[in-house]
Amino acid sequence: MTDYAARAVAFYLPQFFPIPENDAWWGPGFTEWSNVAAARRLFPGHRQPLLPGELGFYDLRVPETRERQSALALEHGIEAFAYWHYWFGDGVRILERVVEEVVASGAPDIGFCLAWANQSWTGTWHGAPDRVLREQRYLGAEDDARHFATVLPALRDERYLRVDGRPVFYVFRPEELPSGAAFVDRWQGFARAAGLPGLYLVAEVSDLLGAGGRYRTAAADGFDAAVRMRLPARMTRGTKARMRLRRKAFGGGPEIYPYDEHAVEAMSGDGFTQPCVYPNWDNTPRAKRAGLVLTGADPDGYASNLRAAVDAVRDRPAQERLVWIKSWNEWAEGNHLEPDTVHGRAWLEATRSVLRPG
Repeated sequence: MTDYAARAVAFYLPQFFPIPENDAWWGPGFTEWSNVAAARRLFPGHRQPLLPGELGFYDLRVPETRERQSALALEHGIEAFAYWHYWFGDGVRILERVVEEVVASGAPDIGFCLAWANQSWTGTWHGAPDRVLREQRYLGAEDDARHFATVLPALRDERYLRVDGRPVFYVFRPEELPSGAAFVDRWQGFARAAGLPGLYLVAEVSDLLGAGGRYRTAAADGFDAAVRMRLPARMTRGTKARMRLRRKAFGGGPEIYPYDEHAVEAMSGDGFTQPCVYPNWDNTPRAKRAGLVLTGADPDGYASNLRAAVDAVRDRPAQERLVWIKSWNEWAEGNHLEPDTVHGRAWLEATRSVLRPG
């Protein structure tokens, strides 16, 4: 990927094939497409349902689908997918089929890493926030060792995303770990014992609406980098007032803010924090009237934020010029790079235009 100005990594949701757990929780045949197809317009100008374009309503059990995704991503400057990975403790996993088949088959060609979504699954997005479907548990050193052994074949894959030879491993909710420092020490020890030169551990710092990051000790705990996750929402007194008036007029409904095409410009240039860029956000397919919608998002605004992200890492060592994109295919959250029926390939073309100018 030496022709590109940054190393673009796109988060990848594997929930596009049926599994027994989702059949039991939400009904036979449920996948993320079930939410996408059922989405409805909730206010004037609301663009829903937002439907897939040339890849269609795919099934991720089909290798040809994964090949087509890889080809599109590589053609447009995406170096790697960050596959969401689920380990709830004591060997309990979910949606692991995609990564297992990617590793076992040696295909597709695109690089990849694992992003541990260490959070309990609940019924939040279906109006049942107190319903725990799968509890995230932390069971100590032996369970950590078992977890590491499970992902080790992926970490050794020649396609696996690395920084200076160290496999990248992303942690979604580091603030929920019993001890971030203990996790880092333990996993670095596992890696060295397995013959790896260590791991490149990345902590997500969630600050979705700008109230302050949930996790503030990433560097002190020994993580190699932190990714600041903040929605590109233009939240001024005026936009907040209009949002409140609109919700009052319509008897409630989602929070609504304009997409901010300058959201990434204020990112810290500390050399430790890595940027994350959102093409869009609209999670009403999952959350319905309790969701949050960004209006006015388009490929040009996304490109503006991506350009700022690339500029933020430009002076770092080449291996560490990581820019995260959320996401490749989070259709029920309204953020995707995959072609849709409105913009076609424009999200991808904007990505390539920024990563490889001219």
